[in-house]
Amino acid sequence: MDLPPEDGLIRLNKLLATLGVESRRHAEEMIIAGRITVDGVTATEKGQKVRRGAVIKVDGVEVGPPPPPAWLALHKPKGYVSTKEDTRDRPIVMDLLPPELSHVHSIGRLDGDVSGLLLFTNQGELTHRLAHPSYGVEKVYHAATRRRFSEDAARRLAHGVDLNDGPTAPAKCRVVGREGSGSLVELIIHEGRKHQVKRMFEAVGYPLAELRRVAVGPVSLGDLERGRWRHLTDAEVDELYRMAGLPRPSRE
Repeated sequence: MDLPPEDGLIRLNKLLATLGVESRRHAEEMIIAGRITVDGVTATEKGQKVRRGAVIKVDGVEVGPPPPPAWLALHKPKGYVSTKEDTRDRPIVMDLLPPELSHVHSIGRLDGDVSGLLLFTNQGELTHRLAHPSYGVEKVYHAATRRRFSEDAARRLAHGVDLNDGPTAPAKCRVVGREGSGSLVELIIHEGRKHQVKRMFEAVGYPLAELRRVAVGPVSLGDLERGRWRHLTDAEVDELYRMAGLPRPSRE
């Protein structure tokens, strides 16, 4: 496929994101893995730029015209990994979507033992911005602790705690119910580090029994059944693009 007519050069990872192949970060991983070729030559640099008219292939398959924009919400069950493929043959979230939606990718990830709301799109720039903490997209989690959660622990999480990869930003934290001998705690953050929520609770002395994400920005899990998906509403899509500072494309 010839690239869209543009003056000058464009970063390869941004182009792949624009075409809906993958998010920028995942496109970089594909480049490093040697899965991308440009005019028959394997791309090796994350910051590589390509010329107008270059032929781009992913795993030997030429990148075709981008499909129509898509925005989805999935209720991810525990036990599924948030990737398109898994070398350990574990269930993947893409198994829960119909084949005609194989062109979408997740906006961020949820650990295998975490359930709840996972968003999908084929709009790479939207994914890049929503996943970046500077855009302040709130993620709401319900965490079940093994014992009663203290007010002191809630205050510590609200002010931010020190983790091995640096301090966390201030969060919103409150107890919303009971879970057996423990508590159900609502935590709202706008970061997205690896295992962050579990590590935050461990840092204040409360390893979790269960963790579920119930909202991302304007999108709530609601009564969506476990393992089921739905299209986002126009209002939800509009708000996500507003938060990302991007113009919204049409569904056509």
